[in-house]
Amino acid sequence: MKLFIVFSLLGTLAWTGCATREPVAAASMQIPQTFEKTVKKKVRANYLLYLPKDYSVTSKKSWPLMLFLHGAGERGTNLARVAVHGPPKVAAQGKRDLPFIIVSPQCPAGDRWKTETLTALLDDVALKHRVDTNRVYVTGLSMGGYGTWALATEHPERFAAIAPICGGGEIVPILLASQKKKAALKSLGVWAFHGAKDPVVKLEESEKMVNAFKQIGAADVRLTVYPEATHDSWTETYDNSKLYEWLLGHRR
Repeated sequence: MKLFIVFSLLGTLAWTGCATREPVAAASMQIPQTFEKTVKKKVRANYLLYLPKDYSVTSKKSWPLMLFLHGAGERGTNLARVAVHGPPKVAAQGKRDLPFIIVSPQCPAGDRWKTETLTALLDDVALKHRVDTNRVYVTGLSMGGYGTWALATEHPERFAAIAPICGGGEIVPILLASQKKKAALKSLGVWAFHGAKDPVVKLEESEKMVNAFKQIGAADVRLTVYPEATHDSWTETYDNSKLYEWLLGHRR
């Protein structure tokens, strides 16, 4: 009886040993492969276009461009909603002369800002109008603040300065950027704004992005916190003439 038990155990161990060796051998036979395919995609955007009062198609003067990204509440097909907040609202009121070409696209309902759509739109506007491509800025609020951070971290070389309001984003693309992209990020002007009592997007979201830029050595990074503001930290920001002066002080 004892001999039977010994032989049974030896047989089990031998079988187990054989079973574990086969997957190891199979897993080691990995063949290097390459995949390549050209993917074409159509992008589309409806947008409001504001031209400065002195803008002229016959003039050789080029103008700075400001891209404005609205929040989630203005998504849809009613383009007039884009002018509820931000620079298009300021322009519509006519209280301040804005020396920018202002491009204010509308995000479709249920969607978010797509960087490929926004960059294609900027290229198209630059072809059709007298845009100073060294003075292109992007700003946005809430969902548009997230879009501003994403667009700037993915294509920092396209912008001279950004002004994200009550937004946030991913810090990994900043911290792990290539040397070339990191150089563009470091020279990008960043002025973020947030309400200290924001219940929708926490202040920490802006703080982590600003800190990531500082960590890579960005020279011009600032964060303005409104102590009593909740989610609406954009009205005071866009009513402040110093924001527009600060933007215009930056060139790529």
